[in-house]
Amino acid sequence: MKALVYRDFGGNDRFEIAQVDRPHIGPDTLVVRVVAAGINPVDYKVREGYLRGAIDTVLPAVPGWDVAGIVEQTGLDTPEFAVGDAVLAYARADVVQHGSLAEFMPVPVRTATTKPEGLSFTDAAALPLTGLTALQTLERLAVGEGDTVLIHGAAGGVGSFGVQLARLRGATVVGTASPRNHDYLRNLGATPIPYGDGLVAAALEVAPDGFDVIIDFAGGTSLDATPELLAEGGRVASIADARARTEFGGHYIWVRPDADQLAELARLTAAGDLRVEIAATYALDEGAAAYAQLEEGHTRGKIVVTI
Repeated sequence: MKALVYRDFGGNDRFEIAQVDRPHIGPDTLVVRVVAAGINPVDYKVREGYLRGAIDTVLPAVPGWDVAGIVEQTGLDTPEFAVGDAVLAYARADVVQHGSLAEFMPVPVRTATTKPEGLSFTDAAALPLTGLTALQTLERLAVGEGDTVLIHGAAGGVGSFGVQLARLRGATVVGTASPRNHDYLRNLGATPIPYGDGLVAAALEVAPDGFDVIIDFAGGTSLDATPELLAEGGRVASIADARARTEFGGHYIWVRPDADQLAELARLTAAGDLRVEIAATYALDEGAAAYAQLEEGHTRGKIVVTI
């Protein structure tokens, strides 16, 4: 089968299109014919070797954990699915080797859910990692009716879902973003403020009593202003800065596969209650270019590779 692979760790130039063996199937695994694959920053961080202490990689490796496609083959104990079913999954395995940037992918059945008919394969492929990250963060912080929430990186792939899911829970949402994305955030139901100089004043103008919840989906210096902005008894979480836990008594979030939660995200999207922002789509042969755009760091929404 054809796949995007890298044979050693390093930059974007390590990518090549190659013919590799089709994946073997386990008793609790599906082989999925990939229709679309979502890409994420963690993919190139693994390729660059930054996560070698946390995630094992078998080279040559195919990147990608987000997948939408058609079940090609079922394992011996996968009664939930049949050949021909349309599925989506956050198909993260314990080892990086057989990713979604390929014609076929092995998908652990515990990570997969049925794709609703009203959900396109492209939108389905954009949901898993970012949607689950946002949902699991809100769950961990028990975000609900009446909360005032500040989301750093609100216009990014995770932040866009975080804003919408918090609003669906009845929260008031303020989001940091560059000015070019402020109208986008307003359309999602958030009050936008600029990051950088003046952030504290702008945030307190909107929420003079501070924020019940502060969520960092951006990293960097986002949490620096937390002592000035967090209301008494407030909750903090980050997907990029361990200070959320070590300094502010909150949570560091590492997303986990969860088929039931993914099914809920798919249902909300198919019903029109959750919007998926697609920044760009690429063909598999253009996979390296897709990651090059992602690595620029200014993408709003998701980049999807179609197979």
